Amino acid sequence: MKNQSERTEVRENLPDYDKMEGGISMEKRARIRGKTVNAATYILLVFWGIVVLFPFYWMILTSVKSYSSYNSEYIPKFFTLSPTLQNYREAFTAVPLGRYLLNTTIFTIVTTAVMLAVITLAAFAFARLEFRGKNVVFVLFLSLMMIPNELVIITNFVTVTNLDMRNTFPGLILPSVTSVFYIYLLKENFEQIPDSLYYAAKVDGTSDMKYLLKVMVPISKPTLITVTILKVIECWNSYVWPRLITDDPDYYLVSNGIQEIRENGFGRENIPAMMAAVVVISVPLVVLFLIFRKKIMEGVSRGGTKG
Repeated sequence: MKNQSERTEVRENLPDYDKMEGGISMEKRARIRGKTVNAATYILLVFWGIVVLFPFYWMILTSVKSYSSYNSEYIPKFFTLSPTLQNYREAFTAVPLGRYLLNTTIFTIVTTAVMLAVITLAAFAFARLEFRGKNVVFVLFLSLMMIPNELVIITNFVTVTNLDMRNTFPGLILPSVTSVFYIYLLKENFEQIPDSLYYAAKVDGTSDMKYLLKVMVPISKPTLITVTILKVIECWNSYVWPRLITDDPDYYLVSNGIQEIRENGFGRENIPAMMAAVVVISVPLVVLFLIFRKKIMEGVSRGGTKG
């Protein structure tokens, strides 16, 4: 009996072979598998990061290469030993790039501010107000998202021309003061706010406008910040409509300025000067995104979640 109890004790102290596979425990295999998956994920992320950031690196690298050195490279080089800022000076002297930046800033700020007012009121109406045919109107409104913007450019051009607003800031701004997608995004966010808050505010005698400004707008701040940043980027990069509606350099935006550098500034071969202008134009957007990136992600996730 003693020998049997000793054998039982020894067996209990031995490793659990039922949980072993190929001489390696299942727990250890799981840890190895997890580390392998993490390593593969990080490698893919690094590779994808390089793919995404390489155009920006190439843009900055080209902007600091001299005109002669860039044209003498039969095989593109991924570095330069003699960087120069001459291209940046030429970008501002070939065309009035500073004035184009000012025009773009005015266009962006005014368009974004008017659009925020329009979409906030529209989203509130669809989310909280009750009126006959609201669902039908909203469905018809959403159907406008199926129409490509290119199809309405001609209509907008004829309308703005008939109103004698070509080569004016109102002509640049008016076609961009609303967005069906942003109204839908903000409406979904407004509907996440409990109805009990609205009814309680109405019992206290609060007007709809005051409830919108004091309750709904502060709660939906992340989404509004997201919409603002996306609209700023859209306005800053706008090209087709400003190119179509303006032929007066006094109303050119930065996108028109780059094209003017290419066509009228140095000819079609001075790519370093163009890249310098692109760097100058891109810096504000990059800084803006880096500052508000967390708010953008938070706003998108809130807008896409209901319940």
